[in-house]
Amino acid sequence: MSSRRRRRPEEHEEHVDESWLLPYADILTLLLALFIVLFASSSINISKYEAIMNSFKTEFTGTNVDSSKQGLSTEPPETPIDHAQEEEPPKEEEPPDQGETEDPELDELKRRMESYIKNNDLDAVVTLSESKRGVEITLKDVILFDPGHAILKENSFKTLNAIIGLLKALPNPISIEGHTDNVPIGNAPYRSNWELSSARASSVLHYFASKNIQESRLQFTGYGEFKPLFPNDTADHRQSNRRVNIVILRSSEANNQTN
Repeated sequence: MSSRRRRRPEEHEEHVDESWLLPYADILTLLLALFIVLFASSSINISKYEAIMNSFKTEFTGTNVDSSKQGLSTEPPETPIDHAQEEEPPKEEEPPDQGETEDPELDELKRRMESYIKNNDLDAVVTLSESKRGVEITLKDVILFDPGHAILKENSFKTLNAIIGLLKALPNPISIEGHTDNVPIGNAPYRSNWELSSARASSVLHYFASKNIQESRLQFTGYGEFKPLFPNDTADHRQSNRRVNIVILRSSEANNQTN
């Protein structure tokens, strides 16, 4: 009886199921791509963008890509923040033109005075200027007073009347200010140039009041020799320093003086 050796079934080595590695690797690849995109978007750089595009194309298709030929833009999309950055900063408020005052009424007065002075050939004795205080009308003493006196000359009335007609159109306060040169006064009625300059300013003030300019708008002061326009070194300079200023005050300046 022949004995047959019974074959044992072949034993196979057991293998671990590794099918999960493929989706796991895909997830890791996608996460890596996500972080790369996030990093690149935080600082846009053309060369970096093209390198990322090529790496994606190589990774997923095995070929290179030319980003310049794609339908994708390498420029970052506009956002509200971009628009905010493009907006121009608010412009600083420009100071008012020094040729214009803060009060339109004073501008009109200045234009009318300039026209009157030019049409009546008064340029030699009347000048206009502007300052922080307002519009200043300067009258040389030669047109108003005799030397060393504070009584108005008759031929000054025409010029003063023209100024009064213009002043009545404004509500602004008026400061009348007398000035002299540094030559000591020799007349008995005036102890010093202070008294003479104050008396001259007062004479103009009373003339204005007599022509129905509201008295509450008027004020006067005398500065004597202490606010000269020029050094008192020549006859012409001393004559220029002897003057009366009629200052039409700005509204803000008038409020400062009353406070």
